[in-house]
Amino acid sequence: MKTHKIIAHRGVFDNETIIENSLDSFKKAISLKYPIEFDVQLTKDNKLVVFHDDDLKRLCGRDDIVQDMDSSEVTRMKLLGTKQEIPYLKDVLELNNDKVFMDIEIKHTKRIKDTVYYLMKELEEYKNYVIISFDPRIIRYIKKNYPDVEVGLLIQGDYGNIFKNFILHRNITLKYSLCDFVSISKKIYNNKKMMKKLDKYPILLWTIKNPEDINYDDDISYVCNNLPYTNKKDL
Repeated sequence: MKTHKIIAHRGVFDNETIIENSLDSFKKAISLKYPIEFDVQLTKDNKLVVFHDDDLKRLCGRDDIVQDMDSSEVTRMKLLGTKQEIPYLKDVLELNNDKVFMDIEIKHTKRIKDTVYYLMKELEEYKNYVIISFDPRIIRYIKKNYPDVEVGLLIQGDYGNIFKNFILHRNITLKYSLCDFVSISKKIYNNKKMMKKLDKYPILLWTIKNPEDINYDDDISYVCNNLPYTNKKDL
């Protein structure tokens, strides 16, 4: 995994004048030379859009499920009452044009093969990225079929389910995923037992909201909100 000390979580945004995962948020991050993290989902008509939530409720005031919609309907949605819209992945890629590193998260999906196929097709001309997911099946599928692509398993502290916590925090899950690195929550980072399991993996740490939470450990990259940070080690 390439070392980038600070990665802009969903771009640089405040969800007032600039909305998360919008083209404006990525323009801002790129202008500040921050690598960008963002989320992709495959719509019903097989187009990739950049959006975090399963549904449109929080950012667009609608209950519709993104992956059950056609892309033309998704991408005309206005974000938090602004003129900013949900972007297609292709527009984010063209905007960035490999200027900065991309940390691309595939959201939960029942259409793993289709999502990966269309994502890799769109990424054919790009090199400066990694792909992450909470689903070890997605990470394994990519590594099996696209071995040169660098992939990371997202791990959170509590999945809200005892069985999920047991399964997804085990070494066997890490090995099954074939991940090259792990992207972990702050709760995991503070768990010595879990960190011991992860000592062989490069680490991304998410989501940092205050610059004082960064110790600039040489082996860690920090996925951050509330940017920009001005420390000389940021870039």
